[in-house]
Amino acid sequence: MDTHLLKDQVAIVTGAGQGIGYEIARQLAARGTSVVLNDLDAALVERAAAEIRALGGTCVAVPGDSAQESTIELLVQTAVGTYGQVTMAVANAGITLFGDFFEYPGQDLRRVLEVNIVGTFLLVQAAAKQMRAQGRGGRILLMSSVVGHQAHQYLAAYATTKAGLEMLAKNLVIELSPHGITINAVAPGATLTERTQQEDPTYEKTWSGITPLGRPATPADIAHAALFLLSPQAGHITGQSLVVDGGWTSVSPLPDLSNMDLK
Repeated sequence: MDTHLLKDQVAIVTGAGQGIGYEIARQLAARGTSVVLNDLDAALVERAAAEIRALGGTCVAVPGDSAQESTIELLVQTAVGTYGQVTMAVANAGITLFGDFFEYPGQDLRRVLEVNIVGTFLLVQAAAKQMRAQGRGGRILLMSSVVGHQAHQYLAAYATTKAGLEMLAKNLVIELSPHGITINAVAPGATLTERTQQEDPTYEKTWSGITPLGRPATPADIAHAALFLLSPQAGHITGQSLVVDGGWTSVSPLPDLSNMDLK
């Protein structure tokens, strides 16, 4: 991708303290985009912002719960107050809470819905309002998942939210297109992040064995797809979901979950 295509843009990226969100923010900043990074973990997001600045990027960290309206308002206010505008929003923040459907706690369901659906909706709404006021269009990207396309044991709640986000992207084409705002989703498959490897030390081996291309994704694999959809090269693409999974959804074998601790 031409490194000048994303220059002088201003992006908000939630869940950017590590993993996919951090890599999207890092790659945007490396191409000249000013980035407002958000994460629930204040120390994590401050460290991420410091790393990006050390690499020559322009960014600021705004810790907070992205499921709360006050945090979303602060993200937009910070972007406008610091960099003068908002031209991109990446709703990457999300949580995964595994559980047997028959025993799934209501509090877990509510938290997954709150972060994955409510937080995303609020960010899209606030960013789109700002973009509409600016009158120059914009790019919005949602983070879905392959489990929004294929069933995965113990992920009924999470999968419901990810399928819902893809429908949100499709539905908002009607309301955002008149303002020159595109909205799309990326649906990652198994991805090697700090979290996935910490939760399962055998993660890379397991998913290498059941992914047709022979390995799980890296955060960079997902970020490359994200940057394309955020760039002018994707200017006529909206309402779409791009699966980045090494071919897993074509065959969809599940990992062995027999020893998973669901407590």
